[in-house]
Amino acid sequence: MAAANDKTLWNEANKQLWREQGRMLTVLGHRLFVRDDGAADQPTILLIHGFPTSSWDWQGLWEGLRPDYRLITLDMLGFGFSDKPKRRDYSIHLQADLVEAVLSELGVQRYHVLAHDYGDTVAQELLARQQEGGVGQWLSGCFLNGGLFPETHRALLTQKLLLSPIGPLLNRLSGFAQFRKNFSRVFGPDTQPSDTELNAFWSLINENDGKHIFHNLITYMRDRKQHRQRWLEPLQRAELPLALINGSVDPVSGDHMVQRYQQLECRLDFLARLPRIGHYPQVEAPNEVLTAYKNFLATVSAED
Repeated sequence: MAAANDKTLWNEANKQLWREQGRMLTVLGHRLFVRDDGAADQPTILLIHGFPTSSWDWQGLWEGLRPDYRLITLDMLGFGFSDKPKRRDYSIHLQADLVEAVLSELGVQRYHVLAHDYGDTVAQELLARQQEGGVGQWLSGCFLNGGLFPETHRALLTQKLLLSPIGPLLNRLSGFAQFRKNFSRVFGPDTQPSDTELNAFWSLINENDGKHIFHNLITYMRDRKQHRQRWLEPLQRAELPLALINGSVDPVSGDHMVQRYQQLECRLDFLARLPRIGHYPQVEAPNEVLTAYKNFLATVSAED
């Protein structure tokens, strides 16, 4: 596989290799794609992907972290290679249930969490459960670009329309051209995705006829508003190290989200701003994210 700073990682061949190196795991009645690399005695990192992509987003960090950590990731329900049932209730709580079930199945007790986008919200629910005695013990949490606070999440027009009553119709009419436009808009000016990358991401979204459920998955935006306080307080009261690695020019959750995080006095032990990077830092600048995340983990280890 290519080096971690090579953005050409995201192609059809590497997508298939990623699939071959994982496995399907059935939890709570659903088949989920899971990748679990490393030894049980290594420190563990749980990586949680965003919308509308999959665990494949993490491949640029994988080889750089793998020598020192056991790495666990999954395609959440409705994403990637996992089951994609036609249902309107793709709640954040359901996704958190499934993540906890995977951790229990794999026997994971202590772990770091690295999350992005939609995965940030799932991680917030998991962090809230930590403070209620949830599955295992977090060692640290790190959030890439995501809608941690509904008031700072600048949803694209397409996202708003998918959530509206015309969402099913829009979903049927939308295709690759619309995806290409919207996906590219949230990347940085110097790190725009190539046609090869766009086609690989699009094909993965369409695994198991996946595009048909976009308007169902997007209901997470309502969850964020409904559960804002539940998901804010754990960030403010956290008793474990928390970090932000943020692509500053992201129009959806860039530097304005970091500023709000600080205004709300959420715990922040480490901050890395990536000035020319957009919404997908682990895809746009994987080497920079890897360096920042390793630096954060080093501070966590120093505290142990």
